[in-house]
Amino acid sequence: MSNKKTDIDYTTSAVDKSGRKSNLSMFMIMLGFTFFSASMWVGQQLAAGLDWSGFLWALILGGLILAAYTGALGWIGAESGLSLDMLSRRSFGTKGSWLPSAMISFTQTGWFGVGLAMFAIPVAKEMMGLEVTPDSMPWQGYVLVAVAGVLMTASAYFGIKSLTVISYIAVPAVAILGTVAMLMAIHNGDAGLVEQFAKGSKDLGVIAGAGLVVGSFVSGGTATPNFTRFAKNAKVGLWTTVAAFFIGNSLMFLFGAVSSIYVGGNDIFEVMLNLNLFYLAVLVLGLNIWTTNDNALYTAGLGLSNIFGLSKKTMVLVSGVIGTVAAVWLYWNFCGWLNVLNCTLPPVGIILILHYFLNRGKDVKEKVVDWGAVTGVVAGAVVANLLHWGFASINGMAVAALCWGIGQFVAKRK
Repeated sequence: MSNKKTDIDYTTSAVDKSGRKSNLSMFMIMLGFTFFSASMWVGQQLAAGLDWSGFLWALILGGLILAAYTGALGWIGAESGLSLDMLSRRSFGTKGSWLPSAMISFTQTGWFGVGLAMFAIPVAKEMMGLEVTPDSMPWQGYVLVAVAGVLMTASAYFGIKSLTVISYIAVPAVAILGTVAMLMAIHNGDAGLVEQFAKGSKDLGVIAGAGLVVGSFVSGGTATPNFTRFAKNAKVGLWTTVAAFFIGNSLMFLFGAVSSIYVGGNDIFEVMLNLNLFYLAVLVLGLNIWTTNDNALYTAGLGLSNIFGLSKKTMVLVSGVIGTVAAVWLYWNFCGWLNVLNCTLPPVGIILILHYFLNRGKDVKEKVVDWGAVTGVVAGAVVANLLHWGFASINGMAVAALCWGIGQFVAKRK
């Protein structure tokens, strides 16, 4: 295993004082983490089902739930200095931690591949005039996927320093250019934002809308400790996470909503194309996906390193190759399955939170497998996917917490 003197990503150890980053760097990293193109799809759904007032209330309610969940994980990561996988070793056991590591590695590699195709397919259509369908992808499209895959894998390979540089470049560019394009679309439209939101059949309640907001990033948010462990202290880990999730997610939802009601597409890329800002559109699309994809691959590398005992860099390369090769197929065939798998991650997060705060300051001996935690994740994932009531992620977390609590009670009685 790597040691912390040569491993700048502290794969198997807590981040020490010398590895901590500035508050601004942490904010940029976390904001870039939340710049997730798929969230714009959710913005489109929200715009179709809610008026302006309902849209705002859904963002606020869903944002508060996300902030509570990711904020707690942000605090834990910063205070402990440990990654999601090292925290899992304490909560799930040394070998039990392979389950959450495998789950998050699989989903994040999958979303990395989908993100590559989300960049390559629109650019192939608009820049090259190619016809792309689920059954046909011209070779030029695959070249775009390969080039994007190499660049994004490289930034994840070089670790937290590279992620920081990408965030400093991408976050201001996406936020400023995307906001300007959105305001231009509203200015050029036939109606104001409130009036435009009022059009169409509004058949989505605020609670259901908030559920979409929570579901959009609650799974990815489970990886929050992987990044906040570099914060100077727990308070910084908390506020940078909460602020980033509110600002970043809100921007993504607004970009998706505005593009939908003014242009008919589902992201700011189409708004910018409609405004004849083609090259800026490509830049914004690429940077937006890059900030999420390198974080996803970085997370996958840490998870696989925990399972196989190889370096994070090696596992990032493996994940990057798999995600790149499978990108187009994943885009057309696997998004639904990835959304199902997303429901498995919030149960992991709630167990990490409960275990950490209930054992804070105690010398807890690691088990080989904590069967209460493992059972909680499996049961929580099943309930989250099958129970169509309330918030799927919260349902899963409640069941996982109950199973974990029972497991702790039984263990203490032995």
